[in-house]
Amino acid sequence: MTEGGPILLIDTATTRAVVALGTAGGTLLEQRRWTAGYRHGEELLARTEALLGDRQVTLADLGAIAVGTGPGAFTGLRVGIATAKGLAHALGLPIVGIATGPALLDAARAADPAASGLVLVAPAGPNDRVLLRLGEAARIVAGGADLGLAADERLVAVDLAGRAPEEAVTLGEAAVDGLAAAMLRAAAARLAAGDADDLATLVPEYVTLPRGVRMPPPDEGVEMSGSEPGPASGGARP
Repeated sequence: MTEGGPILLIDTATTRAVVALGTAGGTLLEQRRWTAGYRHGEELLARTEALLGDRQVTLADLGAIAVGTGPGAFTGLRVGIATAKGLAHALGLPIVGIATGPALLDAARAADPAASGLVLVAPAGPNDRVLLRLGEAARIVAGGADLGLAADERLVAVDLAGRAPEEAVTLGEAAVDGLAAAMLRAAAARLAAGDADDLATLVPEYVTLPRGVRMPPPDEGVEMSGSEPGPASGGARP
């Protein structure tokens, strides 16, 4: 660990996984993005090592780990957070979880400063969608149901090409492009305030669980619909 060293960011909440390196002050140095599919476990560490190697940064040089906590699908978030936790534990680094949804809205605003009333929408399984407004908990909207947008709200659609208006998809692409920079800014601000997370309590916010995975007991703080893929309104243990 190097005090004031760079921040390593990992986010696997969308279909495009991200690893990025930023300064202790939150400035993006470089990011790598790729469509991960279900290959997070095979590719994440290798791409992280490649990024660090190309930047000539060793693990000992790092100052902190930042990781996206979603909302997102089970497979990607589980691998991303487990990898980030493993690195933080092994290296003795502080770790900060950054909510991916609000960071996407922040990135969308940065891409279009005139935009206001932004609302994020992303997939929650094959048909449902997760809807997020700043300052509110994410909620699941059933497939085919109206999103309930106000007249002055503007949609930011991520991973919904062909399922959302073209303007919303375009703004969603801009948000994904700027996601790493937004998350690094948020991570640096928390670290500067001494606000790191505890490894034991840092959890993802799943929007779906795979078939056969049942909901935890109520005291786990998760709401999940049975054993079928369904929505979660809170974090689940990775």
